[in-house]
Amino acid sequence: MTLELEKIQLRVGADSHIYETDLSLEAGRFNILLGTTLAGKTSLMRLMAGLEKPTAGRVLFNGRDVTHVPVQQRSVAFVYQQFINYPNFTVYDNIASPLRVQGKSRAQIEAAVAPVAELLKLTPMLHRLPSELSGGQQQRTALARALVKRADLVLLDEPLANLDYKLREELREELPPLFADQGATVVYATSEPVEALLLGGYTAAMSQGRVVEFGETQTLYRNPGSVLSARVFSDPPINVMPLTRDAQGVVIAGERYPANGAFTALPFGDYHAGIRPHHLTLADAKGDSIAFTASVRVSEITGSESLVHARLHDHDWVSQNHGVHAVNPGDAVTLHMHTNRALVFDRQGRRIH
Repeated sequence: MTLELEKIQLRVGADSHIYETDLSLEAGRFNILLGTTLAGKTSLMRLMAGLEKPTAGRVLFNGRDVTHVPVQQRSVAFVYQQFINYPNFTVYDNIASPLRVQGKSRAQIEAAVAPVAELLKLTPMLHRLPSELSGGQQQRTALARALVKRADLVLLDEPLANLDYKLREELREELPPLFADQGATVVYATSEPVEALLLGGYTAAMSQGRVVEFGETQTLYRNPGSVLSARVFSDPPINVMPLTRDAQGVVIAGERYPANGAFTALPFGDYHAGIRPHHLTLADAKGDSIAFTASVRVSEITGSESLVHARLHDHDWVSQNHGVHAVNPGDAVTLHMHTNRALVFDRQGRRIH
């Protein structure tokens, strides 16, 4: 099954929630919407489901125009970040509810519910009410209901956000092949670039109501076509700085350096350089690099990594480092830019290298 959005738009009053969008999503693979809060992910999914009517454009399932078909007449399963369950139903009855609506027999329902409950670690809780569950258990119940429904279109709006780390990791591995086996078109919204990379499939990078780029997830991460795509697909945020290439080398953020790595073959002119935080490190880079000294603004230790926020000539940099590094605000640190990993964009934000 293929879901196609043709010149879809959504306006509320004078505000555009979704700008004109064309997108084609295929069954049998994970299709990811990646963007920060208010990027438009949920609005776009509601248009796909038929919960919102577009201001302009069409929604097609396998070539059939369903733009004005009510959601009740579509084969859609929708799981929100904030779980939704029937409060007076047991876990078993919540999971089984779409199958009962489909008129399945008791044996068919039991055969469908049992393996999904086992996968989501809900088997011991099947006779409990939602009020007796933790938030994570309630979210797993909502996911199980979507799985057993075997809908043609499955929409997952940040469904793992309320689960504990270990279960999130397990489900990130289990969900893509599980839904692929069902033959459904699956759309998964997330604000986490790492989650998109772990899930694989294809990703639409979204920003402020626009799909700025769409493609195979790993390719989109490695080779973003624009500054905006690179920013969407970077957490911590990518460092983007003005760069000038001339006969003496390069000028980055007001300082002159040798032209090496990705900057070597650049024609003379003005650009923007993009450096991901893990390519700007306290440790000396292997291969081509540029070293400069900056003043620490903030240092964050996140388990096995240290994030160093530093400033040089009114420009802020973020450096991501393995291990614990004890630096304090005001300290001078030497940062090493891995220029062979730099992304180069023209001044309009288009990727050129």
